[in-house]
Amino acid sequence: MKTYKIALLPGDGIGRDVTEAAWTVLEKTAGSSGLSLEATRLPWSCDYYLENGSMMPADGIETLRSFDAILLGAVGWPRKVPDSVSLHGLLLPIRKAFVQYANIRPHRLLPGVQGPLRSDGFDILCIRENTEGEYSGAGGRVHQGTDNEVAVETAIFTRTGVERILRFGFEQARRRRGKLASVTKSNAQKHSMVFWDEITHGLAAEYPDVEVTSYHIDAMAARMVMAPESLDVVVASNLFGDILTDLGAAIQGGLGFAASANINPDRSAPSMFEPVHGSAPDIAHLGIANPIAAIWSGAMMLEHLGETAAAEKVMAAIEATTVRGIGAIPGKDKTDAITASVLSELG
Repeated sequence: MKTYKIALLPGDGIGRDVTEAAWTVLEKTAGSSGLSLEATRLPWSCDYYLENGSMMPADGIETLRSFDAILLGAVGWPRKVPDSVSLHGLLLPIRKAFVQYANIRPHRLLPGVQGPLRSDGFDILCIRENTEGEYSGAGGRVHQGTDNEVAVETAIFTRTGVERILRFGFEQARRRRGKLASVTKSNAQKHSMVFWDEITHGLAAEYPDVEVTSYHIDAMAARMVMAPESLDVVVASNLFGDILTDLGAAIQGGLGFAASANINPDRSAPSMFEPVHGSAPDIAHLGIANPIAAIWSGAMMLEHLGETAAAEKVMAAIEATTVRGIGAIPGKDKTDAITASVLSELG
């Protein structure tokens, strides 16, 4: 029996509830699929920060390195700890240390889910560059608290970083419907975004079977609303990808359905899987968080680990649940009820 060591980082707020829901589903799936999942729960969170002065211990990255994958709930509780501290103290260091440069977010309507658009026949895979760009953390502030205060935030784009995320996107498009949309704002950002466009066009020659279209970020936002069915694989920078995938979550029915994977494609370090919705402190501990995004993220983890059949079982159980209307309407069903339905569909 194949055994996988999984680090569970429930984190903050509803992250704790949805992570436990997802893990219950994954354990049952493993039991019927001839594999074993061993969980180690790590308490790193905003509460951990308040007690210890850091979001994770000094050896946190090395601790995580020994696992096959990481399942994360959510990070952040702004009333307790500034987001700039929690994000840069846990999530971003993990992504960068483990070279999880491909952030993958699928956007499609699950059966029984009503989206806000007239169109329901879309299936978009958004791929966001995950380790540099606008979230590099380069910059600073001087003359703080004075009228002359200056803040500089520098976006860092490397040829290696841009080329590898675009190449990853081309490969995904080749496996899907053969269409790649590259997103920039090169009419206004004449250095970094023109650089991105140039690399896109250069790589296109290596993938003659993939139809490539370059869009500006504002035009892409409009297209995702007006003609989402025209899109297949969308590749964007860290910031643009972050924004577009929240839009993608909206058109697929809400953040409760938005799964994601932070992938290290060469598998030299563990990849991390998480729902997009965040910690939602306003509904934490009310038992009403939709666990479907977390469960879907768990399915993505199984697929990444090579357990495709097990991943398909989880997705089939999710879809059998939503087609019956359970978990299909935001706020209608309790976390436990949705989880119980998915477990029941697993047989």
